[in-house]
Amino acid sequence: MSETPGIPTTEPVTGPNAASDWWRTALIYQIYPRSFADGNGDGIGDLRGVLDRLDHLHDLGVDAIWFSPFYPSPQWDNGYDVSDYFDINPEYGTLEEFDEVLRRAHGLGMRIIIDVVPNHTSSDHVWFQEALAAAPGSPERDRYMFRESGDVPPNNWGSMFGGSAWTRVEEVTGHEEDRGWWYLHLFDVHQPDLNWDNQDVHEEFQRYFRFWLDRGVDGFRVDVAHGLVKAQGLPDDQIGPDRFSYVAAGGKGRVEKAPDAGPYFDQDGVHEIYREWRRVFDEYGRDRMLVAEAWVDDPDRIAAYVRSDEMSQAFNFDVLKCGWDAIELRWTIARTLASNASVGAVNTWVLSNHDVVRHATRLGYPYGSSTATGIGVTDPQPDEEIGLRRALALTSFLMGLPGSMYVYNGEELGLPEATRLPDEARKDPTWLRSGHRVRGRDGCRVPLPWVADAPHFGFGAGEEPWLPQPADWGRFAVDTELADPGSPLHEYRRTIALRRELELPAGTLTWVDAHQDLVVARNGDVVVALNTGVTPLRVPVRGRVALLSGTVEAPASVVEAAARGEFDLEPNRAAWIVVDEGGAAERS
Repeated sequence: MSETPGIPTTEPVTGPNAASDWWRTALIYQIYPRSFADGNGDGIGDLRGVLDRLDHLHDLGVDAIWFSPFYPSPQWDNGYDVSDYFDINPEYGTLEEFDEVLRRAHGLGMRIIIDVVPNHTSSDHVWFQEALAAAPGSPERDRYMFRESGDVPPNNWGSMFGGSAWTRVEEVTGHEEDRGWWYLHLFDVHQPDLNWDNQDVHEEFQRYFRFWLDRGVDGFRVDVAHGLVKAQGLPDDQIGPDRFSYVAAGGKGRVEKAPDAGPYFDQDGVHEIYREWRRVFDEYGRDRMLVAEAWVDDPDRIAAYVRSDEMSQAFNFDVLKCGWDAIELRWTIARTLASNASVGAVNTWVLSNHDVVRHATRLGYPYGSSTATGIGVTDPQPDEEIGLRRALALTSFLMGLPGSMYVYNGEELGLPEATRLPDEARKDPTWLRSGHRVRGRDGCRVPLPWVADAPHFGFGAGEEPWLPQPADWGRFAVDTELADPGSPLHEYRRTIALRRELELPAGTLTWVDAHQDLVVARNGDVVVALNTGVTPLRVPVRGRVALLSGTVEAPASVVEAAARGEFDLEPNRAAWIVVDEGGAAERS
């Protein structure tokens, strides 16, 4: 491992999770730093809060922790507008505290993944400030996407957060020489896109990776991995500037994406960048990983990101986007498994993150409903009971499949979306740039409840949290759920432990024929089944019920029925059954 003077390094994880391809089977927990735990009482989550709660993650059974951005930032997009890639936002702590998190986590057998944001910087970043101070056509401006186009933008691209993706430079600098010049920002106006045709950009991110790898970081989640390279000539978008409004209006009860990637996403040139990064990573050994956030609809296109000389994983958003339908789920899972297998990659299962409505809420709506633009107090509200039951069932089903699993900040508590968040409290730039038409992502980012009877439910002991917590969230607090064996927290713990005990992440999947409302697969000696229908359905297997979602332990009647091969799985539940020899139906 290379060394950087003055930077402490940490010992690599040893023991059962020490394999060089550890991510292929890992349970990875996403911490949204602003909302996990507040250790200094200022209303904002921080690294001290993480240190205070590491035991919670260890007891949950976490193999690795992924941190959303914690770098210095003006917080126009909650940290995804990075002003310094080589430090920690003072609101969150210090580099020394991060080193302590690394040491403590590694000592508990947990690895650390951090977010890298390579598509854009903050407008406060020194490079962009230098670019604004420099003349048009200067080397400083070539690090970003500046274009001269007169009184109209260079093309019709729209921002993902609403409005145009172009801003007049003159409006920012006030300089006459900047008249007719524009800069690109696919997201907020304060997030100018970098120019990946510029060698300075390549060298700076190589320096960035070495800085954090030398500290002992185990991997990186790559933000907007599909967006770094834009189509040559920056042609117009065929859908037009309202592409993302058009997408949101598509509906059908899931997170929607457009029918094509557009001229700024999933361009072939991104792959040379990731091959370059892999060469840097290989200097440190093959146990350092990259996971792509790439919203690309074609599984074969996604598989290109996880070829052996590029990234380690890509999020399987296709399953996240599925509705509550067995046929759709089976088809989507089979399709993504096949695409990943074609390049020797492993599947990643994820149902919630900081950009989408929590799945305990999404699944509480009828099939065909759309939650893509967020949910507010005046919107139709979900069926919370059905949503949670389905969420636990789908989570259990996916944890029974081969591959790695990602769990989002507080998901283990069965947290729903904060659907009644006051509009005046919203911080998401989408809410502002859409003219208050798209409520955005604040509802999944509300600070976590830890102690039911404490101020702010134990999130922090001082100031009000940066987003208000629902008044009834004491029922989801960690201490409340620890006292209830039937809580989602205990169910997650049992499921994660059993997943490891049965060695399911490293298994091989085959499908089992069943009713059209059942998804049934065999993973080694375990059959995993999910009922998305409205009536109990026979699972074609004989064996021992190892897990039944939504229960502490399967009732005796269910255990006896499964042993006879007469197990009927209730709607909105999942089950794992360790099969007797010859006890499963024919495989498809």
